[in-house]
Amino acid sequence: RAQQCLQAETAQNGEKIKDGRENQISYLKISKLALAFAIIHSKPPGKSSKEYIEYLAKTVSEQDFGWKWKVEVLEAEVLRLRQELLLNRISPRFCLENRKQDTSAEALLGRESINPTSYSSQLEDSGCDVCNDSAFDSLGIASDFHQSEHNVNTSKHWLERVPPLNFCRSSKEQSLTAPVQFLQRLLEIRKLSEGGILQADFSELENDSFTIWNSVSQLLDGLTVFYKSPKFPAPSFLTEGVSVLISLITDTKLSNHVLKKCFKKMEEFKKNLIQIILRNRSVNRFQALHSVSQTLGLLGRNNILRNSLISLLLLEVRQFAEQLLQAHQVQSVYDITQYENIFLLCMILEQLLQNETQESNISSSNYGGEEKIKFLKNLDQIILHLSDEFPLFSLYLWRIVALSHQQAL
Repeated sequence: RAQQCLQAETAQNGEKIKDGRENQISYLKISKLALAFAIIHSKPPGKSSKEYIEYLAKTVSEQDFGWKWKVEVLEAEVLRLRQELLLNRISPRFCLENRKQDTSAEALLGRESINPTSYSSQLEDSGCDVCNDSAFDSLGIASDFHQSEHNVNTSKHWLERVPPLNFCRSSKEQSLTAPVQFLQRLLEIRKLSEGGILQADFSELENDSFTIWNSVSQLLDGLTVFYKSPKFPAPSFLTEGVSVLISLITDTKLSNHVLKKCFKKMEEFKKNLIQIILRNRSVNRFQALHSVSQTLGLLGRNNILRNSLISLLLLEVRQFAEQLLQAHQVQSVYDITQYENIFLLCMILEQLLQNETQESNISSSNYGGEEKIKFLKNLDQIILHLSDEFPLFSLYLWRIVALSHQQAL
């Protein structure tokens, strides 16, 4: 009997909940209807109800956009303050000198506002035809980062390479310059501490993973946006962003902190760059794709990133080879644009495998062994079937196979 009472009580509660939901739905419908009548009743003369509703919707959306923009500005300011706090914890002396520099920069900016042509003229096109390769050749400074001089005079001019934070820039450019400036200063502290000029405590990086992750994520997202819609010649802040990224991942001390916290983001970034190369269908795409492929190659300077990048490229090349063979066997149309783009991935993969072979000491030489086995499985048969119709692609596959076999041995 007690069980029957419990069942009856449960049924009553269920009915009450159902009635409550029905009442809520009914109340919502009545409220919407009342709102519609109120809008129609309050519409100004000379406007239809539809026009007035569209006007109200636009006004509300603009207010929402304004609030979202304010939130983004506040979030950016919070991140900037956290970045300054982190740098101050790592090296108080660096931040003290930096504040002095910022003060002088503000005075300089005040003088420039009186005569703005002296600064804006530097941003104008010189009229020279600048090749993209020359712009990206400047990325070579990343490899020379650890070979820079360690003398006393360094402390006098290190700030010249770090632009002040208060120069006005476009929102798109700011998405790159803000994290770049923070990471530049972090790299400068690292270099000066290595030379004995500054004392720095990099263990503070472990206590603030959010700031490092957020800064690196903003940098990678900003680079991805520019690579999807490239401009030529390459903007200087894009070149600086790539240079800072490569310096960061090749630094023996800082790379461990960055990869520990941002490895998944780095993997996402590499996958995005690979897809940008494969899916780009622009007629004049090869100059843009060259810069993307060059960045992928530079990421391979870090052993951990190189090994995972090799695995990703092996997978993409193998999948395309299988798709091309299937299209060839059934005499269907294949994607000629993707066929042209795949050669860039083959060249990157070949270079990375050569670098891996040439290095005598590799921290994890067996990494990616499973991916290489999958890549090599029956690939010789695929190459044999493709060699007559696609000789150049087959040649690249043979070279990659030879290098992969050498790694397996």
